[in-house]
Amino acid sequence: MTEILKGLDHMYPAATCALHHSNPWELLVATILSAQCTDKRVNEVTPGLFRKYPTPEDFAAVKQEVLANDIRSTGFFNNKARSITGAAKMLVQKFGGKVPETMEEILTLPGVARKTGNVVLGTAYGISSGVVVDTHVQRIAARLDLTKNIDPVRIEQDLMKIIPREKWIIFSHQVILHGRALCVARKPKCAECELNPVCYAKDKTA
Repeated sequence: MTEILKGLDHMYPAATCALHHSNPWELLVATILSAQCTDKRVNEVTPGLFRKYPTPEDFAAVKQEVLANDIRSTGFFNNKARSITGAAKMLVQKFGGKVPETMEEILTLPGVARKTGNVVLGTAYGISSGVVVDTHVQRIAARLDLTKNIDPVRIEQDLMKIIPREKWIIFSHQVILHGRALCVARKPKCAECELNPVCYAKDKTA
């Protein structure tokens, strides 16, 4: 594990969240929008969205079908609009308009599961509550033999046991970047990868 962490630090020393945001609420919205959608597309949609609805109160007041139309290009827009307006209403009513800083509380918001909770707590607040497990982390954790599980919650539990807590936040950012740059789903660019010597994936290309 030490060699893997060292390699990631060398390849991606300044890794950070790819979703553009200026506060925890914007990051929460962007993370909900990123489900089954590229971060690039989300970053194209959110500037106009946050100009139109600057605060959680604005999102709480908008009709769900109107918001769905605003976020149509991100896919699954009806579900996402329901989650975002629901989260905004609960945030205003229960949390004074502020995104909570504990996993227990943030998971009570509509549309928020552990992955979203970890993204927001880790990136917006610097709180190491767990390890973000998205499709990149899932794929690369399996390739590096860090887990035998396929369920994201169990993968996260496996990773939390072997990665030092102070590395939980940056590890996810690094692995997500790695999944986009080199360790892609098909034909990974193993010859360019510093983790090649410690990787025994069945689909290695070098």
